Amino acid sequence: MTTRRKFLTTASVGAAAALAAPAVKAGGPKIKWRLQTYAGPALAEQVIVPMVNKFNAIAGDEMQIELFTADQLVPTGELFRAMQKGTIDAVQSDDDSMASPTEVTAFGGYFPFASRYSLDVPVLFNQYGLDEIWKEQYAAVGVKHISAGSWDPANFATQKPINSLEDLKGLKIFTFPTAGRFLEQFGVVPVTIPWEDAEVALQTGELDGLAWSGITEDYTSGWADVTNYFLTNNISGAWIGHFFSNMDRWNELPDNLKTLMQVCMNDSHYHRQWWYWGGEASLRVNGTKLKLTTIPDEEWGIVEAKAQEFWDQIASESELKAKIVGIIRQYNDNMIKAGRPYRYG
Repeated sequence: MTTRRKFLTTASVGAAAALAAPAVKAGGPKIKWRLQTYAGPALAEQVIVPMVNKFNAIAGDEMQIELFTADQLVPTGELFRAMQKGTIDAVQSDDDSMASPTEVTAFGGYFPFASRYSLDVPVLFNQYGLDEIWKEQYAAVGVKHISAGSWDPANFATQKPINSLEDLKGLKIFTFPTAGRFLEQFGVVPVTIPWEDAEVALQTGELDGLAWSGITEDYTSGWADVTNYFLTNNISGAWIGHFFSNMDRWNELPDNLKTLMQVCMNDSHYHRQWWYWGGEASLRVNGTKLKLTTIPDEEWGIVEAKAQEFWDQIASESELKAKIVGIIRQYNDNMIKAGRPYRYG
């Protein structure tokens, strides 16, 4: 595994650099940033490389972003501290994975059943006040929260079929911290390892499966080659991810580069919206590597009900967490009252 990790790190550094840095004038760009993503090389091609390429092409010799994939410069769990200290300039991640010390950390990644569709995330941030909360939280610790966006839903991909809640018991699952905390009550054993080691861990038996993504990432990251089954029930409609930067580095940028970065990041959010939304449906229908299984609605309703209790538990931890849970509840209540196509079934 060590040899494999060294190879992947070396290979992906070269690939990311080649993709992310078009030719610039002699002498190099005036400003250079290093950005590390949570994603491995294959996934990065969709979730971050297009954004970096566009920014670099437009910014030219004024600024260039050098892209690094999962764990290349620092382990994912150390991303926040490295960015805060200025060791790296910017990060693409969720709060949970990068061990953010803020009060919003539990809501990053997959907060159980907070969303049903990917569009829920930008609405929560841009119309229900979450963006302002996140910006205040990160500004207080020297980090610029640039923008939030949605990724794919959270489903199980496993070696053995899951047809009931009983089948979850004892499964060693690679997942996000908060999601793992929620799933433990159903017998799941959360496992934390470097992202790049998940594929080998599935082959050696260190993992029984993942609850890290939807089916699109299972195919893109190679996990569909080392798992057999995909559970169609998901524990969240969309992963909440963000772009962050060191506050001093952000403040040093001229306004035109700040605007360009925000535009390119918003374009990145849009790219993922359609890539994941279409990919999830297409691979369920046309994918040949994973057999689909489903837990019946009446039994899955137990999990959904437990999510409400989990929300109460998180809300009891602080006034701010209670406020965020209240926003999520109000939003979902509004969606239910709005009816089709917002909520039904």
